[in-house]
Amino acid sequence: MGDVLAGFHAAWEFASDSVLIRFERGIRTPRLLQALGERRVPLEALAAVTLVPGRRGTAVLRVEPRPGADPLMDAAEGQLRESSDPYRLVLPAEQETRAASWADDLRARLTATGPADRCLVAAPAAPLQFKAYDGKASFDGRAVRFRWSRTGASSAKWKAGDQSFPVTELGGVRWRSPEAPGGCLRLLRRAAAAEQPDAAPPSPPDSPQPDQDPAAVVFGLGYGPVHESLPFAAAVLAAVRAAAPAAAPATVPAPRRDPADIADRIRHLGELHQAGLVTDEEFSVKKAELLAEL
Repeated sequence: MGDVLAGFHAAWEFASDSVLIRFERGIRTPRLLQALGERRVPLEALAAVTLVPGRRGTAVLRVEPRPGADPLMDAAEGQLRESSDPYRLVLPAEQETRAASWADDLRARLTATGPADRCLVAAPAAPLQFKAYDGKASFDGRAVRFRWSRTGASSAKWKAGDQSFPVTELGGVRWRSPEAPGGCLRLLRRAAAAEQPDAAPPSPPDSPQPDQDPAAVVFGLGYGPVHESLPFAAAVLAAVRAAAPAAAPATVPAPRRDPADIADRIRHLGELHQAGLVTDEEFSVKKAELLAEL
């Protein structure tokens, strides 16, 4: 492939094994895309490719990441506006023919299916921080810290004090967009997340409201904007997944031997013993080993 498609707000460079997406920094470019800068997406991270007509003489090329492949999209859980979707490229209509050719070529190269077993697209790098309504959140790659605001934090949070959460103790992150009611970022302990195997598990039903939960920060008008809080959530989610203990390999039981075969071998062993070719001790040990295989 090895060519470039330049659209509005981004340019996609296609290689044999990946797509490099570079986002513009113009004033019209959504702030989330500006914050991302550029992203290299391996083809194994993608599940599908679509090309559809857009508005006002445009065409829209979009690639669909596999669940689990991109922590940013997993954390977003479908809450992004179309204009902020990093996997959506809007093109002038005159480029639709070229885009269709690339879409066909790209589809032919996609072989992976189903959820990915690891993050394939790099998350935003730590350190990261943002200001929420009730405190300041920071992440250094090893732990998430919440420092409460004197004016916004609830008495429950002040009573609990500032919080520090090592990623090794976390099992997930729940991000709710600040552009919708109830926007917040909540950290889930490993024990609670284990009960919900989804990429971004919901909070347990008995969890306190975010403004009362010391493991959550609350968004609001001008606080926790998408371009700051979502990359933060993605970085934490990627670190949590990397720190998760590896699943123990399944134990495969040893196959059972045919009882008739065991009986024949014991009979033959007895003949050797009677002939004086096997000692009493050797006979007893070997017979016990054969019986254990039943």
